[in-house]
Amino acid sequence: MAKIVLYCQPSARHTRCAGTHDGKPKIQLKAPPVDGEANEALIAFLSECCGVPKSAVAIEKGASGRTKRVEVAGLTDGELRTALGLPQP
Repeated sequence: MAKIVLYCQPSARHTRCAGTHDGKPKIQLKAPPVDGEANEALIAFLSECCGVPKSAVAIEKGASGRTKRVEVAGLTDGELRTALGLPQP
């Protein structure tokens, strides 16, 4: 099970991985931060990038903030970083 800490920017033009913010991968989300829409968009984005079902992606911590700890079942940390196009630590 892979875990990663992400910085999320809601209400962006496109949903995409956009470099880093304070050393954390930055995910821009098209969805607004209203009624959990941005969290749903993040789960859908990670699910698609990683090739796993949405049920395999969970926000462990930070659901109401911009910094989130996310868990993806069925992948290693390295596989998750590769799927997001991030360099290995």
